[in-house]
Amino acid sequence: MLLFDGVVSGLAAGILMGLISHAGFKAGIFKSSLFVIDGTFVQHKLRLQREAKKAVLWGIPVHLLTSVSFGLGYVVPANLLQFDLLNVWFVALYTFMLWLSMLFVALPVAGHGLLGRHLGSLIWLEQIVCHIIFGIGLWTTLYLLH
Repeated sequence: MLLFDGVVSGLAAGILMGLISHAGFKAGIFKSSLFVIDGTFVQHKLRLQREAKKAVLWGIPVHLLTSVSFGLGYVVPANLLQFDLLNVWFVALYTFMLWLSMLFVALPVAGHGLLGRHLGSLIWLEQIVCHIIFGIGLWTTLYLLH
């Protein structure tokens, strides 16, 4: 049941986060879309021609697989350390760590610079909004499963 909880909660949180990120991008509210960021990273690594529509098609499954791994990355250690999965502070701390890893690891590795500065000066803010949404989705799904 634990692995199921991790997969489902990560997937639900990732869907919510990804859709809001992409909708915000399409509406001009956000400067980036997580689907596009993930997809252009895949296109770059596979040495494919960069195309926005294809980036989204590559980015959706990559984003969802990553989200599942983050769901598992929360429930498995929390269970091993006997933390309460539904403790809001643990979910918030975990989400904060994911946000920091996005700014200082994922965005630079994807070619968007430290803090995503090549995408815009407020990408850090967009990313905190997206990660808060992820955390809410993760907690809510875990709550509904228990």
